[in-house]
Amino acid sequence: MFIKIAMLVVFFAIMIVVGFMCRNKSDSVSGFVLGGRNVGPWLTAFAYGTSYFSAVIFIGYAGQFGWKYGVASTWIGLGNAFIGSLLAWVLLGRRTRLMTQHLGSATMPEYFGNRFGSGKLRTVASLIVFIFLIPYTASLYNGLSRLFESAFGIDYAWCVVIMSVLTGIYVIAGGYMATAVNDFIQGIVMLVGIVVVIAAVLNDNGGFMASMAELSKITADSNPELNGAFTSFLGPEPLALFGVVLLTSLGTWGLPQMIGKFYAIKNESAISKGTLISTFFAIVVAGGCYFMGGFGRLYADKIAYNPNTGAPVYDSIVPSMLENLPDIIVAIVIMLVLSASMSTLSSLVLTSSSTLTLDMIVPLRKKETTQKSQMLIIRVLLVFFIVISAAIAIIQTKSSVTFIAQLMGISWGALAGAFLAPYLISLYSKKVTKASVWVSFVSGVGIMVANMICTFAGVPFINGFFSSPINAGVLAMVVGLVIVPVVSLFTKKPDKAEVDRMFECYDRTITVKASTSLEDEVK
Repeated sequence: MFIKIAMLVVFFAIMIVVGFMCRNKSDSVSGFVLGGRNVGPWLTAFAYGTSYFSAVIFIGYAGQFGWKYGVASTWIGLGNAFIGSLLAWVLLGRRTRLMTQHLGSATMPEYFGNRFGSGKLRTVASLIVFIFLIPYTASLYNGLSRLFESAFGIDYAWCVVIMSVLTGIYVIAGGYMATAVNDFIQGIVMLVGIVVVIAAVLNDNGGFMASMAELSKITADSNPELNGAFTSFLGPEPLALFGVVLLTSLGTWGLPQMIGKFYAIKNESAISKGTLISTFFAIVVAGGCYFMGGFGRLYADKIAYNPNTGAPVYDSIVPSMLENLPDIIVAIVIMLVLSASMSTLSSLVLTSSSTLTLDMIVPLRKKETTQKSQMLIIRVLLVFFIVISAAIAIIQTKSSVTFIAQLMGISWGALAGAFLAPYLISLYSKKVTKASVWVSFVSGVGIMVANMICTFAGVPFINGFFSSPINAGVLAMVVGLVIVPVVSLFTKKPDKAEVDRMFECYDRTITVKASTSLEDEVK
């Protein structure tokens, strides 16, 4: 217990010190929200990765999908690395940085408003962010409950309060830069922690080969005739696995808290290096989490089960895997989960508060809002978002209300379904129309809200496959990618001169050193 508490005290002390050390870099709206667009590759890459992978991934998703698909769930982590990180940086990083700076956009809703010349589009986008990031934020606490109660024997509510207060202090004090520096520190903890934990779990079952041998003897619930399903290449349900890979990987391309990292990156060199760093981070952390979760069925006699349905309580799987590990390993796990949770929490509340301030409150005010007033509003809303999300998390745990945990998938699906297609395509194409963006917003949110209503009503959404919020989220993204170009063909085209002016930022000629780019061969 002394080791656990000592490590936590040091960890929290470092977070607070970093927050106050970064105060001088957060004295303006641009500095507070974007770090002055001067953040290097290591900080940006780790900020992207730590915002991506939270306690929801480590405790919830790793346990749930590891139970369903066995070691094949590792594909989810690899998809996160190569689609959600590598491809996202390649396709979105440079263009996002150039276009958002050219348009003077600090948030995703502001980008939509400036790109399509619509204040209403900006306001509605900020409403979508506001509504769907709150349950997403609340879900971050879910993975901490069992872990902290088993490790410290203290009430979950106190864990939520302590984590909320400490995160709030360093974000309010230092803004984006404090978040980025702390994300780097937390990312190092996550990298070391996941390697140590995987080794400990495998050793607990006699090593890698012994663990695989035991896992191969377990029969799949969905296909009893499939021998060794949980050690197979694609697992017992390849199609469902593919849906999870798509939502958790491609979905990040439409999440404002993820895309916002590209707004702040410093230069071309930072993008190139950040791409590699972010991909490596995702391979180790995400790949490691899901690989470890794949051995969850070896602990079937230790996990909790729903007394009414007999189904496993997925959030109990990973904590059960860690119960018998040495205290020092448990302490590392606690640090890992705290790092994952606090880094994502700080990113979400900063995104929510800055978006609501800059894209709704300031535009709707009749008189001009000074920088000082904007900073005050953002900080007040930071506190508001942290309090609301913490209260929801505590209520969900202390009462019979259970549906909040399900809203994580619905939140992710709604945000990605609404934003991914118009954002991605409009970075590359001049032909995207304002009407197509409206249709994407309506379809993305509409599909996920319909899925939620059907779930609570106990009726299938379309069919059994799409009743899952994850598969419904994939449907929302695919529909958006289809309807944006189609609707753009038949609706009023944007002003050509205005769009050409926007795309000038991609056509500027720049001079680089020969060490960076080879000259064309002179013939």
